Amino acid sequence: MDSGVESTGLRAKPVAYIFSEDLVKVSTLLQSTYDISSRLPSNRNRSLLVYSLIHAYGLLTTCTGQAPQRFLVVRPRPASKKELLAYHTHDYLEYAMNQSSDAQNLLEASEFGLEDDCPMFHGIEDYITQVAGATLTGAAVIRNDISDVAICWDGGRHHAKKARASGFCYVADCVLAILFLKRTVPSAHPLKKPRVMYLDLDLHFSDAVSQAFHKPGSTTTAQVLTLSIHHAAPGFFPVSPLASLPDVDDPAFDPFTLSVPLKAGASTKTFLRIWPIIEHVKDIFRPDFILVQCGLDGLAGDPMATFNWSLGGEGSLGWCIQRIVHEWQGKKMLLGGGGYNTPNAARAWTYLTSVAGGIPLSLDTDIPEYSGYLHFKPSFTLDVPAGNMQDHNTEEYLQTIEAAYEGILSVLHSRMVSPTL
Repeated sequence: MDSGVESTGLRAKPVAYIFSEDLVKVSTLLQSTYDISSRLPSNRNRSLLVYSLIHAYGLLTTCTGQAPQRFLVVRPRPASKKELLAYHTHDYLEYAMNQSSDAQNLLEASEFGLEDDCPMFHGIEDYITQVAGATLTGAAVIRNDISDVAICWDGGRHHAKKARASGFCYVADCVLAILFLKRTVPSAHPLKKPRVMYLDLDLHFSDAVSQAFHKPGSTTTAQVLTLSIHHAAPGFFPVSPLASLPDVDDPAFDPFTLSVPLKAGASTKTFLRIWPIIEHVKDIFRPDFILVQCGLDGLAGDPMATFNWSLGGEGSLGWCIQRIVHEWQGKKMLLGGGGYNTPNAARAWTYLTSVAGGIPLSLDTDIPEYSGYLHFKPSFTLDVPAGNMQDHNTEEYLQTIEAAYEGILSVLHSRMVSPTL
């Protein structure tokens, strides 16, 4: 199959790939806990399978001699308490990181969201510090000009709030990274306030990230712009007024907190249709840093069974990432997110890693014969093709989105032309 993604020349700097055995261990620990709880789709052993498939393809192999070095493996450090407190409350961190799963106050656990889809578990302190530290390491790599692109597939926890866990997310690593990147760069002359764009491709709305930077009724220019493309329907998690199509006449409207809600069955055709909107937002905002949450629960074959997105072809996930990484100005970081078909998550993030490195694998390529080989039956290939689901994003509905964004882009442009920070 033609992926629609072409190889690119050697980048000036290799792509930074954030990885350590400890990070995989704590992420797998969390995912196994979810599997035991069996309340929602499981990510069991997802981190391990992702990293093992990337290694099986040899993508991270250090190149020598005349061969180009496409990747730089960077070992993350755990986040400090001070770094976590840049966003999270002291009370939440104290409770979440100092309680055992068999001796907790149920009332307080409920207050902090540590129940149902976010149960307490042994090792939660390591999980919070390792995941936040990994994403902050990636942010530091691009901010300090070590690389122009960083990848952290264990990050992207976009539902964690300031004082509450939610939706499998215990730490707001996305928010922490944005706060870090928006700081004035001391070495810049003249001193500059960086602009950070957060683009969320997960099936679910980026409620916690969007809310963290939402300024209702603001008339000034913001350093941070959030844009979430997601499914929205009555009762679909997470329920938030910000998940709806923005209305410029709403008193709470903020042109720097944007959403593109899609109906069930969204396919490559739909994403291809709305992509010019994303490009226009980027062109007007002119970000210095772009964080992309690459959740995979919108791919065909995911247990959520809501979208019908695929890896290859125009409008596909791979097509979008190719354009962001290789055509957009600014430094980028790719984060993980949802995705509950573990073999497909490994396929997708392996493929996106190759795309980011400028050496896209063929989607028809066979899975290498290694210890995880049998997880990829029956196809034993890299591709995640579209299914037969009907796309309910009608021409009329897509025109509604386009019409709304004509007004939104006009307001955004006026704010950027006459900035008041």
